[in-house]
Amino acid sequence: MTKDQVLILEQQGNISHLMLNRPEKRNALNDDLVAALDAFFADVPEQTRAIVISGTGGHFSSGLDLSQHVARQPLDVMAHSRNWHRVMARIAHSPVPVVAAMSGAVMGGGLEFAAACHVRVAEETVRFQMPEGLRGIFVGGGGSVRISRLIGTDRLTEMMLTGRTYSGVEGERLGLAHHLVPEGQAVEKAVELAGRIARNSRTINGFIIQAIAQIGSMPPEAGLYAESLTAALSQTGPDAEEGLKAFLEKRPPNFG
Repeated sequence: MTKDQVLILEQQGNISHLMLNRPEKRNALNDDLVAALDAFFADVPEQTRAIVISGTGGHFSSGLDLSQHVARQPLDVMAHSRNWHRVMARIAHSPVPVVAAMSGAVMGGGLEFAAACHVRVAEETVRFQMPEGLRGIFVGGGGSVRISRLIGTDRLTEMMLTGRTYSGVEGERLGLAHHLVPEGQAVEKAVELAGRIARNSRTINGFIIQAIAQIGSMPPEAGLYAESLTAALSQTGPDAEEGLKAFLEKRPPNFG
């Protein structure tokens, strides 16, 4: 680990803890940091069963590093946005569950990034904001899809028009976070949840992430059919055998 690393990895057994490391910029997401995330999720360590993401210096992420986006041409901006979509999709579709530990600023692209994670823990003092409208720009990291799925298009529209800030308490109520903790406790809670998730069947964790995301965008009957297929696949392997055996023997399962 050096101060020049934009992304720090700490391996804690079967949990990978990623730390965004641009504290002087409140962990604004520049091209190097997005590339580092891309590289990690392209080759997640074999032993990893859950991933925790947090930020150094008291902030999760203040969003896109706008210093890299002065006087870009439309096609350049579009290419940059599409690359973000690709990297955020790699995170959202990761078969290894991702837990975001959110503190301080969770703004713009930082909130778009958090919305791609599977479990989100927020400190009460978090500041959720989508300030793009105040900057004369539109979102480009997937927020118009992912954040609106969390809180609705109407509320996202209002956030972007007014630059409104939500606290962690308000964000948890709206759906921006699943868990709410006092200031300074987000990482501890995220690691606890990651440990619980890591004890699940690796296969089932992957099914939960992949299948539910796909079923949610299907017509009801197609979704129900996909559910049945996933259930059939899940109940025919060694993990299902171990899970049912452990239940009958009244012991915790060991999925290996």
